[in-house]
Amino acid sequence: MVPRAVAVTWLALTLLALRNVGLLDSERVRRGFHNTGIFLKDLVPPDLDVLPEVTRALIETLQIAFAGTTLGVVVALPLALLANRLVAPPWIGVPIKLLLALVRSVPAILWAILFVVAVGLGPGAGTLGVALYSVGYLGKIFYELFEDTDPEVIEAVRGVGCGPFQLARHAILPEALNGVVSQLLYMFEYNVRASAIMGFVGAGGIGFYLLGYIQTLQYQSLLTAILVTLVAVVIIDRASAALRTALR
Repeated sequence: MVPRAVAVTWLALTLLALRNVGLLDSERVRRGFHNTGIFLKDLVPPDLDVLPEVTRALIETLQIAFAGTTLGVVVALPLALLANRLVAPPWIGVPIKLLLALVRSVPAILWAILFVVAVGLGPGAGTLGVALYSVGYLGKIFYELFEDTDPEVIEAVRGVGCGPFQLARHAILPEALNGVVSQLLYMFEYNVRASAIMGFVGAGGIGFYLLGYIQTLQYQSLLTAILVTLVAVVIIDRASAALRTALR
C-alpha cells in the first residue's frame, strides 16, 4: 500500500496544481460547462455536404502517417542496430542513443513546423515531421528490443565465428522481429492521430479542415470531420490489434 504521507502529499500537490490552473474556480467551471453545452448543441446534426472533401483530406492524412512511419522505420532500424552494444562499440552507440533521445524529445508537430519552413506548406512537410519523430521513438524501442535478445542465441551464433553484422542478421533481427512489427503497428496508430492535426500548422491532412471549421464556426462540418476521423482510427486500431494477436 502507498504510505499515508505519500498519498497526502500527492493529494496536496494535485489540489495546488488544480488551483493554479484555475480548475478550482467554481465560477469558471460553471461557465465552462455552460459554454460546452452551447458548443455541443451547435455540433448537431453533422453536415454531410462536406463529406467528400473531408474524406479526401482523411486519405491524405493516412498517406502522411503511412509514408512517415515507413521512412521512420527505414532510418530507425539501422540506427538501433548501431546503438546496440552487441553490434557496435560504445563510441558509436552512445552518440546515436543521445541523438535518438534528442529527436524524440521534440513533438511531431514541432518537427512539422520546421519542415514547413524548410520545404513549404503541404503534406510533404507533415510526412517528414512524422518520419523524424518516428525515428526517435522507434530507434529507442528497437535498440531495447535488440539488447533483450536471448544470450544463448547470441552465444550460439558467435560460436560459429559470426561477426557483429552477421550476428545482427542471423540472431538479433530474427529474435526481435515480432516485437519490431508490433511496435511498428503501434507507431502507425500514433502517427495517424498525430497526422490528423498536422494541418493546424500547414502540413496537410484533415487538420487543415478541422482548423478551418473551428475558425469559421462551422461546427456541424467540424462534427463530420471528427466522426470520419474517429471511424478511421477505430478501424485501424482494431486491424492493428488483430495483427498483433496473430503475431503472438
